[in-house]
Amino acid sequence: MESIYFQYSHAFQLITDFYARGVLNTTDSQQLSIILNLDKPVICSLAAVIMYLKEFNLEKILCNPSNFKQLSSEAEYMTINGTTLKNLEILQNQTDMKTKGSLLWVLDHTKTSFGRRKLKKWVTQPLMKSSEINARLDAVSEILMSESSVFGHIQNHLCKMPDIERGLCSIYHKKCSTQEFFLIVSTLSRLELELQALVPAIRSQVKAPLLQVALLEIPELLFPVKHYLQILNEEAAKTGDKTQLFKDLTDFPTIRKQKGDIQKVISQIQFHLQEIQRMIKNPHAEYVTVSGQEFLIEVKNSLLSSVPSDWVKVGSTKAVSRFHSPFIVENYRHLNQLREQLVLDCNTEWLNFLDHFSEYYHSVLKAVGHLATIDCIFSLAKVAKQGDYCRPVVQDKGKKIIIKNGRHPVIDELLGEQDQYVPNSTNLAGDKERVMIITGPNMGGKSSYIKQVALITIMAQIGSYVPAEESTVGVVDGIFTRMGAADNIYKGQSTFMEELTDTAEIIRRATSRSLIILDELGRGTSTHDGIAIAYATLEHFIRDVESLTLFVTHYPSVCDLEKIYPEQVGNYHMGFLVNEEESEQQKGSEDEENPEFITFLYQITRGVAARSYGLNVAKLADVPEEILKKAAHKSKELEGLVNMKRKRLKSFAKIWNINDSQELQKWSSVCETGDE
Repeated sequence: MESIYFQYSHAFQLITDFYARGVLNTTDSQQLSIILNLDKPVICSLAAVIMYLKEFNLEKILCNPSNFKQLSSEAEYMTINGTTLKNLEILQNQTDMKTKGSLLWVLDHTKTSFGRRKLKKWVTQPLMKSSEINARLDAVSEILMSESSVFGHIQNHLCKMPDIERGLCSIYHKKCSTQEFFLIVSTLSRLELELQALVPAIRSQVKAPLLQVALLEIPELLFPVKHYLQILNEEAAKTGDKTQLFKDLTDFPTIRKQKGDIQKVISQIQFHLQEIQRMIKNPHAEYVTVSGQEFLIEVKNSLLSSVPSDWVKVGSTKAVSRFHSPFIVENYRHLNQLREQLVLDCNTEWLNFLDHFSEYYHSVLKAVGHLATIDCIFSLAKVAKQGDYCRPVVQDKGKKIIIKNGRHPVIDELLGEQDQYVPNSTNLAGDKERVMIITGPNMGGKSSYIKQVALITIMAQIGSYVPAEESTVGVVDGIFTRMGAADNIYKGQSTFMEELTDTAEIIRRATSRSLIILDELGRGTSTHDGIAIAYATLEHFIRDVESLTLFVTHYPSVCDLEKIYPEQVGNYHMGFLVNEEESEQQKGSEDEENPEFITFLYQITRGVAARSYGLNVAKLADVPEEILKKAAHKSKELEGLVNMKRKRLKSFAKIWNINDSQELQKWSSVCETGDE
């Protein structure tokens, strides 16, 4: 957009003109004053949006300011930023960017397009009020437990639904065809009738307030729709013939008059046929239509002498010639003008008709919203039917995430029944242990575990059952993640810069009620700087932010924070077994070193893992044997250097603390004998 549209004076004038046109009563003028009192940047942006939508004739949607909603609805929904959506693979997997393998893929069993769109919104905007979350969970539970036939009927209707939400939008902006209008309105009318018939059963059998309110409101909201269906001629609507579209023309005087005028001209032309029969002395002559040309008089070529000289020849064959008399020429031209005018009038009346229908747009859209909600609840109920899913306990008070034998919902689904996903428990609470430092071998399942905790929390706040034996979640206000390694060449940012930019964003936005997940922070730089940044950042979250935190690291030094904050921090690692026998078999000469091989247990276990066993992954990746042996030798050498430095440091500390000369003499003699 050109910069002039963002200038306040220009924007203010444009918005005043745009909204002043619709001001008819006190309420409208109050809404206008609300708009004009918006912040200057908002006014400028709104003006640009109006100008942009005008290019497509879509600006009408902005006429009703009651649709406006603040972008920062932080009190209403959990904060899940773009980085978290990507890292947790909520909408698409990170391998091929498809929906399969994402959280949405696990949860989506919707039957309608508008239900699918609403579920996507639910997944990206988990709720923050336990009352709303539990209302959804109550609805899901009822569908699971209920034996009422009502739900079966409604599911059958959902399977046959076209995209009525998109169709309504097309109607509202007057961009729909008669076929589309008829399809949408007949679908809505049929739905209203069928749900109206179910009302007694809904009142007596449906208990969950979310379901009952939605199902009872839909017929009320859709009631005006059938009136519009009754006006239309079904056959004309399906063929797109707007001139025959309206059954009763009482409310369409312009069309009625135009059709009357057309009928008069046709009657005059038909009456003229008698005169033609006399002129050509053929009492059986009739008008014919050829190639769209009407009211043609057909005369055999052998009788052309009987044709008046002022008749206009239109066409001929070997056998016959076709003519228009001067009277027909004049009246046929007039008839076509009237017909063209009728088409224009019918188009105008059609747009007015759509305008009239659009008065109910918001109420009908609300009904479709209810229908989408029901579709989403059915979808979540299907998810809950899967084995070993439980209803989470969601509480407003107290920050906690307690999960007994939880599983990663996506991996669990992908593995199916053949391979069992190893379940893991989590016990984070604001007043107890709220930080988990997780170490362990590469490929041991650390990232899967932390993602699992986040996804179960999101599912609980969506109102879904979760893959666990038990689960209690204190409402989390945001989930912030930092994981993976990727640069951003377009912005000129290195991998480490990206890492720290994400971390800085988390530090700015996280609160004590947030869940923070940091996976290998500090790996993009030198070891000492990486350890320093990881240590300082984690200590900030422990001491200052007091958030629930999962911190994956390969830096043993970071694990020392458990000693400083024993009540808040716990050290954990992903369990594994070292296969000593296999390592022994691989050994050649005494000088030759071989990498150790391990078996992953994928089980979260108390304590620190001293090593990361990176060479085991190298072996799994088919790195050549000679490189593995060289790496194992180098690893042993470096480990020896580090151990020697540690031993010297320990000895220095010991001698520094000796106060007694005899003790010093004793230590000196031990060193000389080479025992130390």
